[in-house]
Amino acid sequence: MTVTLSHYLCLGALLFAMSVVGIFLNRRNLIVLLMAIELMLLAVNMNFVAFSHYLGDMHGQIFVFFILTVAAAESAIGLAILVLLFRNKHSISVEELNELKG
Repeated sequence: MTVTLSHYLCLGALLFAMSVVGIFLNRRNLIVLLMAIELMLLAVNMNFVAFSHYLGDMHGQIFVFFILTVAAAESAIGLAILVLLFRNKHSISVEELNELKG
């Protein structure tokens, strides 16, 4: 059995759907929301790499490095904000975070 492009795209769609469900079902825990966003970015990256491999073009794989860099920065900043909010509020519940409203 050979692994085709449709196998990778189905797996990427499944991961993306799981992350969307994780975002919509769990709106209370900030850590789970951050993990769902990271899973969404990784699903998109898998599709980029699959298309890049099957088309014989390296541009998709180079674009993945930029996405991973932004995702790492987003995770670091998100976790730093999470630590500061936990120190001030003693909770990471999204419902209690009303200070960030403009």
